[in-house]
Amino acid sequence: MDEVIIHKFKDLENRFNELNKLLTLPDTLKDRNKFIELSQEYNELSRLLNLWRRYSELSARISDDERILCSQDEELKHIAKEEIDELKVEKIRLETELLDSLVPKDQNDSRSVIMEIRQGAGGDESSIFARDLFRMYSKYAERQGWQVEILSSHPTSIGGFKEIIYYVKGEAVYGKLKYESGVHRVQRIPITESGGRIHTSTATVCVLPEALPIDIKINPDDIKLESFRARGHGGQNVNKVSSAVRLTHIPTNTTVVCQDERSQYQNRVKAMKILLARVYELERRKRDEKVQTTRRQQIGEGERAEKIRTYNYPQQRVTDHRINITLYKLDSVLDGELDPLINELKNANSRNYYSYSSISKE
Repeated sequence: MDEVIIHKFKDLENRFNELNKLLTLPDTLKDRNKFIELSQEYNELSRLLNLWRRYSELSARISDDERILCSQDEELKHIAKEEIDELKVEKIRLETELLDSLVPKDQNDSRSVIMEIRQGAGGDESSIFARDLFRMYSKYAERQGWQVEILSSHPTSIGGFKEIIYYVKGEAVYGKLKYESGVHRVQRIPITESGGRIHTSTATVCVLPEALPIDIKINPDDIKLESFRARGHGGQNVNKVSSAVRLTHIPTNTTVVCQDERSQYQNRVKAMKILLARVYELERRKRDEKVQTTRRQQIGEGERAEKIRTYNYPQQRVTDHRINITLYKLDSVLDGELDPLINELKNANSRNYYSYSSISKE
């Protein structure tokens, strides 16, 4: 673990010892509110430091076992190697929990999300890749016990998506999926490729925290509502009534179209959910722009427009370029096994946070 984080735990231990003394002082015992406040801090630090001690003990046991690997006793070496493998899995879990506990919580982490996936470069193959990403995230949501509801979709004639927007409802959805925003790249041989050549295509993913009416006030006069007939793949009208809806937030020029439902009311409700999320994200990014710009300069955080991940079919590998990690289990990842990547991204974000904090103090 990084020296900055080790130093942080030493500071926490000092504070814990200080609290231990403060809670026994007569002045503290007389002041009920102060006693409750200090007790809550004491309990939280106690939890964190217990995790830290377990982590330190695991690290020490792994070091001891690694020394045994240098011995001449083959049976003992075999036992040590098996124990190291088990301990390392637990160590990674504890490290993830520790780092996640240390970083100040984003108020949006506990929220559900609106996800938007769009085809990028690569034509029809790109739309198929957008469909594959939607399936991957749907499988991941299923593993987490979350619910998925399609809000808007623009399918292609070959079974892909030009665009699909959907709602993922559950606990702490944004806290896990927020790292997925960006450009995803696929390298594979398309079904339509007769020469067996590998093509490169892209799709973009955008993850927005669900916005609630109390988060942002939108004047109804600022929203332009238009209705029209929903259209199919070939452009033909599929409804005889104007059930499709287009909402435009005039101040930000944000437009949302929904036409999947047969009812204009249902389309309007879904479009409003997307519009709220987009406007909320615009205001949130504007508010945080100064801090984020400074942070990117200090720790090199990637922009959304950058390529964040590559899915290579011939080599069965997935590479996340932000943290330089490669997994050779593409099928499992596409089947929704995203936690190994997401946990590493959370760890990297925590380390970056402390690197940035230490730089800021200099």
